[in-house]
Amino acid sequence: MAKQDYYDLLGVSRSAKADELKKAYRKLAMKYHPDKNPGDKESEKKFKEINEAYEILKDDQKRAAYDRMGHAAFEGGMGGGGGANQAGGFDFSSAGFGNIFDDVFADFMGGGGRQRQTEASLRGSDLRYNMEISFEDAFTGLKKNIKIPTNTTCDKCHGSGAAEGSKPEMCPTCHGQGKIHARQGFFTIERACATCHGLGQVIKNPCKNCHGSGRVRKEKTLSVTIPAGIEEGSRIRLSGEGEAGLRGGTPGDLYIFLHVKPHKFFHRDGSNIYCQVPIAMTTATLGGEIEVPSIDGHKVRVTIPEGTQSGKQFRLKGKGMSILRSSSRGDMYIQTQVETPVSLTKRQKELLEEFAGLEEKSHSSPLSEGFFAKIKEFWSDKKE
Repeated sequence: MAKQDYYDLLGVSRSAKADELKKAYRKLAMKYHPDKNPGDKESEKKFKEINEAYEILKDDQKRAAYDRMGHAAFEGGMGGGGGANQAGGFDFSSAGFGNIFDDVFADFMGGGGRQRQTEASLRGSDLRYNMEISFEDAFTGLKKNIKIPTNTTCDKCHGSGAAEGSKPEMCPTCHGQGKIHARQGFFTIERACATCHGLGQVIKNPCKNCHGSGRVRKEKTLSVTIPAGIEEGSRIRLSGEGEAGLRGGTPGDLYIFLHVKPHKFFHRDGSNIYCQVPIAMTTATLGGEIEVPSIDGHKVRVTIPEGTQSGKQFRLKGKGMSILRSSSRGDMYIQTQVETPVSLTKRQKELLEEFAGLEEKSHSSPLSEGFFAKIKEFWSDKKE
């Protein structure tokens, strides 16, 4: 039985362009694929025929021979189509079937699968840099130059990996696919090409500066901007500042992880700042004014009212930490800690003893008096 014309099989004219051929082939391959038509011998046969037709017509030299001589140009096994295996079934290890995985089923999975896989293998690694800044730097923000030891694009071959006057060539083993298909029974196993390591290209004359990798080890200096209001543990991503890609591939990213050093006076909670300030017993008792530092470097005067207790908080609005991506600031809270005097002189002790005697009559310590009154009630209840 005479073979059907390849152009008729694919449903295209003899003047069809390469993209038109590919589109028609993909449509038919998906329609007649054995996985979509299990057990259908006619679909399997049709699938083999359109695969054979496309293998011939997509190659310019084979197409020219077919246009001149028809099927006779490939008699004697010179054709490129799929065949039958020894058991009489479809040969899943044929070159055409490998192309179906590459060209057709990439569409089933969202398209561009082979390209994405190649790009991923060429992409440079992401880098991490740990940066420590002061509490004040977190408040004001800063610009800082950092040095990163990394792989950078080779300036001799401009990332190609090939010596001057040459360029990478298509891998003769995988024909630029970056992978090969090995048959195991009914199935085909896909592996990275051992010759080109999955890159699809080989370099016969490598660059002497980078030894064919397209990148060299260098220390790179970068200027990093830390915004005001940044918090402990924040991460900054610098796109494309990681390692250079292999043989001109996409560079990775640089991630900067920030650690803010603790401050000797302040501690932070979000955009608010807290400062614990010791005050003299006399100031807490009689009232007065104290000076405290603020994060912007200025002094702030705080009025302490009479009878201030330890733990009392005073809020200073707008004196706290910078708020990220805003001109506003949080608040500052002064927490008082009343200090008990030590190393008293004889005269100071005499005065305090005199004060203690007067205190019993004046009831000037309501908290302690109330507490001990409750203690007496507690012990009275126990005795009863």
